[in-house]
Amino acid sequence: MQVTKLYQQFLNLIKNIEGIAPLALRIYLAPVLLQAGYNKMSHFSDTVAWFGNPDWGLGLPMPELMATLAVGTEFFGSILLLIGLATRLVAIPLMITMLVAAVTVHLENGWLAIADAGSWLANDQVAAAADKLSKAKEILREHGNYEWLTSSGNFVILNNGIEFAITYFVMLLAVFVLGGGRYTSVDYFIAKRNGLVK
Repeated sequence: MQVTKLYQQFLNLIKNIEGIAPLALRIYLAPVLLQAGYNKMSHFSDTVAWFGNPDWGLGLPMPELMATLAVGTEFFGSILLLIGLATRLVAIPLMITMLVAAVTVHLENGWLAIADAGSWLANDQVAAAADKLSKAKEILREHGNYEWLTSSGNFVILNNGIEFAITYFVMLLAVFVLGGGRYTSVDYFIAKRNGLVK
């Protein structure tokens, strides 16, 4: 019985900090989504062209509307997410955006975001990337200042798989279920003011 009582006290203590997890998710996701929305907004005509072109783009119907929805969702949604206002509601279009991105942009490249031929998730495209990366490094060692070029980190090949989009989707799903967070979101203080939480 003593162990059960101690465990219950531990759970009661955690209740006081349960808002930290949703806050951490929101703080992590907000700049990622804000940057994506900002990039699309800054180059809006290019975004519309990419969304609509079936040959070298996504071939989506109504590309101007789709681009506007993507920009609004990512840019303004990330701001609401950061402050924790309408958190659960804003998580829904953000999750949809991540699923659309995963299916239309990343799915054909497999799982991995960064090509890693040693991964059990590597597909043929990733396996081929290892030879290309090796050849690129060889050329840079011979004709470039390789030490300087790699002084900030190693070269990698972006595989552009669904890994990041699905990771963000799962994080947004957690935010959707958890809400903005106790003591850490505008939602909490609105609910408290209206007597919906203690």
